[in-house]
Amino acid sequence: MTSRQPPRRRILQTVGYHGLMLTISAVFLLPFYWMTISAFKNNAEIFSTPVSWFPNPIRWGNIADLLSRDDFPFVRQFLNSVFYAGTVSVLVVFSCSLAAYSFGCLRWRGRNLVFGLTVCALLMPTIVIFLPVYLGWSRLGLTGTYWPLITPFLFGDAFFIFMLRQFFMGVPRELMDAARLDGASEFRIWWQIVLPQVRVALVIVGLFALVYTWNEFFLPLVYLQHRQDFPLSVGLFTFQSQRATEWSTSMMGALLTALPMVVLFLLTQRLFQRGLNSTGLK
Repeated sequence: MTSRQPPRRRILQTVGYHGLMLTISAVFLLPFYWMTISAFKNNAEIFSTPVSWFPNPIRWGNIADLLSRDDFPFVRQFLNSVFYAGTVSVLVVFSCSLAAYSFGCLRWRGRNLVFGLTVCALLMPTIVIFLPVYLGWSRLGLTGTYWPLITPFLFGDAFFIFMLRQFFMGVPRELMDAARLDGASEFRIWWQIVLPQVRVALVIVGLFALVYTWNEFFLPLVYLQHRQDFPLSVGLFTFQSQRATEWSTSMMGALLTALPMVVLFLLTQRLFQRGLNSTGLK
């Protein structure tokens, strides 16, 4: 018996689809590949003609050169980024889950109005309210510290509140009503019943907040004043602006700055997909 062959048109469509996807992927990956190979070259090799698509030799010493520089305290700024992004992620998950529980699981007068105002905050550009907020922190004497960067997230974020509310509304209300009949407080219901039901959404929110804060540039640039306090996003910019000709060191710094987020995405790719799919269904 001869096996039934798929139609030629279907084969051509499959080949064309995969070819298109591979081309788009190559276009997006080319800048990252160029940054990677440039990090292991010297300045002359980066701009050599013809273009060298692989470093020869591979200059592993560029890593030690980056870590030993006094004008670019990479390790200190890396720890600053870990502290900044990690603290914001924890605060966002805590505060937004509390607000989302109130909007999605509790019934109180004016709930829909307050939630509508919260969503309207998404429509307001940050730059509109930046000046009065900055003046307020300046009068408190807290500019030059991480307090203006971290404290606002203790009160939630409109986008993440909206996102979590959709998940919280899907938690069976019978579970919460039964807990109330047994005398459980609202905090205990939130902590022991609701949060375990939406743990995937909490992880996704934490990851989104981590990536966003790791790449945040404008606010740290404005509020922080000393090089030792900069996160990597600002530290790399200041180094490049002062040492514009040292491209190999800048590329190595950019590579080591982007690498943690790349590894994080590869490790949590399925969680990202599950969270995005669930958000669409909600």
